[in-house]
Amino acid sequence: MTTLPLDWADAFTDVPFGGNGCAVLHGGAALDDATCKAVVRETSLVECTFTGPSEVADVRVRYFLASGEIPFAGHPTVATVAALLHRGLVSGDRITLETKAGLIPIEIDHSVSPPRIVMTQTAPVFGPSPDKSLVADAVSLSPSDILGQPQVVSTGLPFCIAVLKDRDALERARLDLDALPRLAAASGERLDLAEPFLVTLGGATAAGDTFSRLLMAPPSPPEDPFTGSATGAMAAYLWLKGLIGSPVFTAEQGHGLGRPGQAQVEVLGPPEAITGVRVAGQAHVLISGEIHL
Repeated sequence: MTTLPLDWADAFTDVPFGGNGCAVLHGGAALDDATCKAVVRETSLVECTFTGPSEVADVRVRYFLASGEIPFAGHPTVATVAALLHRGLVSGDRITLETKAGLIPIEIDHSVSPPRIVMTQTAPVFGPSPDKSLVADAVSLSPSDILGQPQVVSTGLPFCIAVLKDRDALERARLDLDALPRLAAASGERLDLAEPFLVTLGGATAAGDTFSRLLMAPPSPPEDPFTGSATGAMAAYLWLKGLIGSPVFTAEQGHGLGRPGQAQVEVLGPPEAITGVRVAGQAHVLISGEIHL
């Protein structure tokens, strides 16, 4: 039997039961893929992380959905750093994580409690622009509900970014599992990474500047409460397209699920030469214990 320390942290919130939960298995990076996927299914969370030693960074982090490993994810990064701090495994105000998407620099702001964790996501890669009708079909909307041209963007993990015309369209969106494979083919992405990231301009609260949803296909839960990696990709898209007046803004997600989350976002560089995206949030460590495998 393998016994590992485990922390369950809610990311992009400073209170229990807000934002998006992630289970962090300290020392779990050496586990086989099947076990990692089984852990995610057991928790019913969207993602879990598995940490280990690194020769090039302070900590190595592996990220898993129930369907398999992904190179990087936002809310699990915030949750992982919060869990490492909680156990005293890292300290100071700067650390670096080794991920399959590269080295992720982390700044830790101890002036607030819990600490604010700032990750700098990689420079965006702007990919295919699938037909608007394919994106609309995938979320049971009309093409007229989408503003501009959706596009696949990655700051470590690819997402098809689609800006919706209003809050009503955002709330009406429902994932169509029959239409999703067509969007995946047009986007050139894995089926379990093909769900479009939907955003409206204007927050869920007066404090927010954007409000988003990510509907998910099985075996993941039906919706992601907060998506930090997609928030970075979305920020780069909005800045490039001139849809936000400032590169610094507040992103909100999860309010319709009763799990409100918030991130402070900063796009680095001019629209035509973005060098990265800083996404910051707090996390509440909810559960600590051991997992017996």
